[in-house]
Amino acid sequence: MGEVIGVLKARDIMTTDVVTINGDATVAEAVALMKEKGVRCLIVDRRSPEDAYGILTQRDIAYSVFAHGLNPESVKVHEIMTKPLVVVNPDLGVEYVARLMANQKLSRAPVIFEGKVQGIVSVSDIINKAM
Repeated sequence: MGEVIGVLKARDIMTTDVVTINGDATVAEAVALMKEKGVRCLIVDRRSPEDAYGILTQRDIAYSVFAHGLNPESVKVHEIMTKPLVVVNPDLGVEYVARLMANQKLSRAPVIFEGKVQGIVSVSDIINKAM
């Protein structure tokens, strides 16, 4: 098993259907988009090529908006997103992706190459696709 994981790269197991959103969108819009696309997180677009990407997860919404009784129609994505992100290169071995995610306590990490989002690797991708 160790040999198989050692050969696989992030690009081999990443999910390529990444859904993005503008940071100025409301959390209500983000929730609607997540439901429509069937995803648990959204990558937040950069404002410029020099800017970093952000991420908005269902957990961010639950903990930062609903747990505080805030109105999702009035909270903006950029107010609760995580930024900057821990990202991985598409050629990084799955073993190192898993180690990075474990050390940083992440459930997912975007795959960025040449400044563009190529995909996202989740713990589920590692378990379901790397075995």
